[in-house]
Amino acid sequence: MSFSNDMDDEYEKLFRRLNPPRVVIDNEACKNATVIRVRVLVSFSGGRVLFSLDHRSCCFLGTKYFIVLQVDSANKHGILLEVVQVLTDLNLIITKAYISSDGGWFMDVFNVTDPDGNKVTDEAILDYITKSLGPESCFTSSMRSVGVKQSMDHTAIELTGSDRPGLLSEVSAVLTHLKCNVVNAEVWTHNMRAAAVMQVTDEETGSAIIDPEKLSRIKELLCNVLKGSNKSRGAKTVVSHGVTHTERRLHQMMFADRDYERANNDELDEKQRPNVSVVNWCEKDYSVVTITSKDRPKLLFDTVCTLTDMEYVVFHANIDAEGPEAHQEYYIKHIDGSPVKSEAERQRIIQCLEAAIERRVSEVSELWYLQI
Repeated sequence: MSFSNDMDDEYEKLFRRLNPPRVVIDNEACKNATVIRVRVLVSFSGGRVLFSLDHRSCCFLGTKYFIVLQVDSANKHGILLEVVQVLTDLNLIITKAYISSDGGWFMDVFNVTDPDGNKVTDEAILDYITKSLGPESCFTSSMRSVGVKQSMDHTAIELTGSDRPGLLSEVSAVLTHLKCNVVNAEVWTHNMRAAAVMQVTDEETGSAIIDPEKLSRIKELLCNVLKGSNKSRGAKTVVSHGVTHTERRLHQMMFADRDYERANNDELDEKQRPNVSVVNWCEKDYSVVTITSKDRPKLLFDTVCTLTDMEYVVFHANIDAEGPEAHQEYYIKHIDGSPVKSEAERQRIIQCLEAAIERRVSEVSELWYLQI
């Protein structure tokens, strides 16, 4: 298996040298839009090279304000999330998107603006997009192995547990007592559950905490705080010397904590929830996921992240978020190639997508800086 993976990696490197990704950014072609074209030529296992798509293929969106991405079938799962993550990390607003894959190729088309609704002109941002999606990038293979990068600058602490008033103050008090400085922290709460990713340093050394006894003490005390009086749901504390994408990790943590499971006495007004439906398109063997919700920044990232973590592949999608409401339509299959198989699976997708959209709205990360 190791030999096979090494051969695949070497073949991919050779092919990328012969056919490097091309990125073209043009602020003159459209009056009020930045034109970004990304083309990645890749090979299939059978050695075929895919050539297709030009700007005329994308003009149905109404502008030439787009990103075009083509990837191979081996890397398809997770690639959409990788590209959306690049754009959302730059705080770009995705107002329209069209995703289509067929026969192993993948095309993404995005309409994006800066946070003020203007086309993107910042040279640093344009250069970053070029490097992240162009020849110097490694995004077409980075999803093969998902892990954390080692860092000796700080210690990463991941927390999940029951949410309640005063929780942040209690966590802060424990860290202060243990002489830990919080460098950065982000907290999400949803459905009476809380998740946090914090970066802390040792007060004495200013670097990562390496004392095993101290790390064990941190885990023990924080876990006790997070349990609170809720004995029916557990708490979890993980300590590592790694760096990961915080928002992606928070989604994964809350998903693993099953924050999407609503209590029987949950009386949240249905009008406040996103409208999510899942139906099977039997003729094409797809499941069609339709989402209507209030638009907000990073909405597309949240839904794509959840579908990816639930191991669904997006084959086609249409996104329209030009007004106060966002409309998303996904044509998906599980990574095993099957559509949704049961009513229980359908309900789980609905609940998980609702939770993914709702949990960011209740994030309270800024409170950490006020209380620590």
